[in-house]
Formats: sequence, structure tokens, C-alpha cells
Amino acid sequence: MKIAFVGKGGSGKTTLSSLFVAYLADAGLPVLAIDADINQHLAVALGATEEEALAWPTLGDHMALIKDYLRGDNPRIPDAASMIKTTPPGRGSRLVRPFEDNPVFAACFRRLGGVRLGVTGQFDEDDLGVKCYHSKVGAAELLLNHMVDVEGEYVVMDMTAGADAFASGLFTRFDVTFLVCEPTVRSVGVYRQYADYARDFGVRLVVVGNKVTDAEDVEFLQDQVGPALLGWLSASGHVRAAERGRARPIAELEPVNLSTLNTMREAVDAEQRDWARYQRQAVEFHLRNAAAWAGADLAAQVDPEFVLSPRLTV
Repeated sequence: MKIAFVGKGGSGKTTLSSLFVAYLADAGLPVLAIDADINQHLAVALGATEEEALAWPTLGDHMALIKDYLRGDNPRIPDAASMIKTTPPGRGSRLVRPFEDNPVFAACFRRLGGVRLGVTGQFDEDDLGVKCYHSKVGAAELLLNHMVDVEGEYVVMDMTAGADAFASGLFTRFDVTFLVCEPTVRSVGVYRQYADYARDFGVRLVVVGNKVTDAEDVEFLQDQVGPALLGWLSASGHVRAAERGRARPIAELEPVNLSTLNTMREAVDAEQRDWARYQRQAVEFHLRNAAAWAGADLAAQVDPEFVLSPRLTV
């Protein structure tokens, strides 16, 4: 199952995504995590040192490898340079399973506390005035387009803040999107913007409250987001300790907050992916990009007879 974490900057999106990842890993479940936030803090939130995080290999720096590997012998893609971030898989494409061994995972991912973690890469000085951050996130989007995951496997992405994910079709790649929402008007505003954009694409958008201190905060969230509110996390000494560099085992998180993480997992496990729609949306956004900026000839990369499915990797 593919899961995204989104929300207003400063809402605690990365903190909550790291708690959820750690919760799954502690339960012995297979987790692949991707940090696609421009701030790139997920590795540290999961227990890496700042030095380790800075030395982490990045998806953005291995885009050529990712393209060349995923294109396989798809006859519609003559070379790796022809691929763009939205290129959908077709017959002959090389599909990936999230926990297999392959050259892309070997180059771009490392293990951290039972989690396979990849990062898109920081927006550094050489990128200023030259690239947008989507040039790095595009590597993750391409990988998700070619990834076949099944029930009981968890692929978790910490997204960039706000509604920036809507600059591409990346927002359609997830079975559940958790929007982290503080009990504030500004944070609720981001939820409403995201919900409005996602409405026509079948996105399963679930709100998780964060930094909740009292019943008034809960009432505010319930009034503002209604049934979209799945649960909330209260102010946490566990989280504060981690932010001060004193990480604790996830089992020591406050019971009420652990209960919310369990409810989130149950919500994910209840989803069933429509693979035909998943492929159809990948094609739709590829064609939009081809028409808008990439060149209409890239529409020929679409294989109309192909539908991504778990049976293709058996």
C-alpha cells in the first residue's frame, strides 16, 4: 500500500510520518520510506545523525540509472533520455517490487532501523534559479509509477508542504493520503485546498490532527473537517525528546498517540487499489505533461494495452 503525508509547513508532517513508519517497522512489517520533502528531515527523524543524513544517496542524483533500469526493453522508449517523470510503464518496462534487490535500490536506498529509506535530495546552491524541486521529486514519481506493491507492504512518502504535490500526477499514486492538520485556521485552509484539488481524482484523503492540547482543539477540528478527521495526536513528551536528540523506542510513545497510529494503519489496510484506475491516471498526467511542455511526441510512450498489476511480477 502506498501512503503519503501532506500538510501545512510546520504542522508536524515529517514527525507524524516518521512515527507511523517507526510504528510499522516495530510491528515487524515491511516498510519502504521516501523523503520527498524539500527540507529532507525524515532520515534524522527516524534516528540517523545529521552527518549520516547528509551522506545519504539520493534519488535525484541517480535519475539516469532509474530511467535506464525502468525502461527495460520497452520498444516505445528508445533511450533513458526520452523518459520524463510521468512516463508510465508498458510492455517491456522493468517493474519493481518495494523490497526486492535491484540496482536502483542498491544505489539509492539504505536501511535504517528496519526501514528501507530513500531520499529525493536537497535543493542545493547549484539548483537555485535553474531547477524547480520537481526535478528531484520526479525520480520518486517515476519509481512509484513502475512499482508493484501488495497488501501487507507499506510504501510511505513524506511529501513537500502545502499543495505543491499537485504540480504533477504524484498525488494520485497513493492509496491513502494523510493530511496532518493543526487546530488552526491556516492549517485547515491547506486541508480545504487539498480536498478541493483532489476531489475529482478519487484520492482517499484522511485528516490526522496534530499538536492537540485539549477538548477545544478536538472540537475545532471536528467542526472544520467533519468526517475526514480520523484521529489526532496530543502534545508529546516522546516527540519533544526526539527533537532534542534523545530518541526513544516507538513503544514508549504515549498510549493515546499509539492508538491513533494503529487507527491509521487500520485505515490503510482497509483500502483496495483499483489497478486499472491507477494506470489510467498515470497515463492521463503523462499526456497532460506531453501536451503542456514535454512535447506531444511523448504521447507515443503510452502503451494502450498495458495495465499495471501484481500478476505481472509473479
